[in-house]
Amino acid sequence: MNQFAPQQSSLAMDSGESSAASNAAHAAMAVDYAPEVAGCVSSMVDLGGAAGVESQRLFLARRTALEMLRDRGYSVPEDEIARTLPEFRAWWSETPEIERLSFSTTLASDESNKSKITARARESIKEMFKFKVDVFQITELLVNITKHVLKPKHEVLTAEEKAKLLKEYNVVDSQLPRMLETDEVARYYGLGKGTVVKFTYDSELTVDHVTYRCIF
Repeated sequence: MNQFAPQQSSLAMDSGESSAASNAAHAAMAVDYAPEVAGCVSSMVDLGGAAGVESQRLFLARRTALEMLRDRGYSVPEDEIARTLPEFRAWWSETPEIERLSFSTTLASDESNKSKITARARESIKEMFKFKVDVFQITELLVNITKHVLKPKHEVLTAEEKAKLLKEYNVVDSQLPRMLETDEVARYYGLGKGTVVKFTYDSELTVDHVTYRCIF
């Protein structure tokens, strides 16, 4: 049966004991286990004193952080993750400063996202400009949605027309059917919150009627 049974007494030797005794203790730690297990253990168990233990902790923590970033979709060089403990120690010993452990990376390129603008980018545009800026993708402008045969006729009410409508039906803005500011029609006309749009349906495929919606 394979076993890994370090002798507790040998690990508790003080610094006054001979190096020969220390070597014997280390040999006692590796008792009859398979080569692949030996390789794993030798890569994880540190036998280099306090400084060696600390360097191993830093090595393992940094490698896990790199693997975590890679699994999140960030670009991480494989040679950084594949770096061995001896290689890390050689690199670290040159200038053992904690700042050297820091690293930066970027999200891996994704062709499917190149045509999309992120929510953060939209917020940045709002912060940069004091006036209203609308951003459209090319695919959104291939067809004029207001000219589609199934789309009703759109009319943006003036402030006076809106006031008259609300008075006629004895309602307030919040009681009208709603349309989001992100709706394609609202974006096409650049409408803001509180604006009322009149929809007239008179095509052959729909019953003739009129509705109103308030941008919310």
